[in-house]
Amino acid sequence: MTERRDKQPMIRKNSGPRKTKHRQVFEYVFADIESGKLKGGDRLPSEAELVKQFGLSRPTIAHALHDLQNFGLVERRVGSGTYVRKTQKPNESWHFGLLIPGLGSTEIFEPICGQLARLVQKHHHTLLWGDFGDKQSDPEPSLIEQVCESYIRQNVAGVFFAPLELTEDKDRVNRSVIAAMTAASIPIVLLDRDIVHFPQRSGFDLVGIDNRRAGFLITEHFIGLGCRRIDFLSRPDSAPTVMLRIAGYREALLNSGILPDQKWIHSGDPSNRQFVQSIVDGGATAVICANDLTAANLMRTLDLLECPVPEQIRVAGFDDVRYAELLRPSLTTIHQPCTDIGTIAMQVMFERISNPAFPPRDILVQPTLVVRQSCGGTGSSHSL
Repeated sequence: MTERRDKQPMIRKNSGPRKTKHRQVFEYVFADIESGKLKGGDRLPSEAELVKQFGLSRPTIAHALHDLQNFGLVERRVGSGTYVRKTQKPNESWHFGLLIPGLGSTEIFEPICGQLARLVQKHHHTLLWGDFGDKQSDPEPSLIEQVCESYIRQNVAGVFFAPLELTEDKDRVNRSVIAAMTAASIPIVLLDRDIVHFPQRSGFDLVGIDNRRAGFLITEHFIGLGCRRIDFLSRPDSAPTVMLRIAGYREALLNSGILPDQKWIHSGDPSNRQFVQSIVDGGATAVICANDLTAANLMRTLDLLECPVPEQIRVAGFDDVRYAELLRPSLTTIHQPCTDIGTIAMQVMFERISNPAFPPRDILVQPTLVVRQSCGGTGSSHSL
């Protein structure tokens, strides 16, 4: 049985997200916990006291406390109050391993790992970073397995693992890593993606965005702009997250009375002119790409084919990498709250160490749609 954290997604323009009132309370309390002002076991002010302190309604305060509880930062005791959670024994130092084969090529993992490093240091632990060779090329499977073996020899307390993708050997390598860690009784927290394909579910904790809802959100946005023929593009051997995004894409089409055609879903190289020309000739008016890199390569190929974006074909991606805003036209995309993902992943790891028999969980943070020029609707904004 899994525990899902489904949150309503937000949409923002490129100017930055507006913080809701409950989010402001959440961040205020979170900052006190991060700084050590509030320590494990400390009691938070009561709801009535927080209502008076912030000048907000009781439901707003309750919403903020509920989010803090879902993030594993506090625990609410009936008849007693809300307390900061104790995560580990005092003065105990642990080693954690990072197993992120795509760290050099997938930009979202840099801020996630950075946040993990900050939190590990704060709690006086150690974070080990695996060396996967040349960051500009695909990681060697043998190196991934060597790093895994090194972590086992060093008796790490847990491993944060982003399963390998985009290689034919990915499933074998991922199974090998999982089997070795499981045999050594090392807790694993998966980042961004599972090791099995949707709708299957592995027996490990997973922290990422709600990819299914994100796929729904970005597709619904295109439908709101008047698109009736919307295609989806991914590269071969993509991660299981892509199937979740496609599931959300299909649901949005069906929800609007559009029957999705399997021919609208493509797997191929966005830099291949002949392949992209077949998508254009097929009648696509909009293309949702599995990530921003795929979208950037598609836009470049469309430019070579003299097929202007967004005038002839609208384009969107996922991840909101740094260069997404610098593309011309700038890229409409789904933003991943990477710092939040890192924070939650650390807390989930502590909880997994404390409660090894606890059921595996999907903890999903809210996706945000960043509307830019490539969708041809920068003035449009709506929420689910």
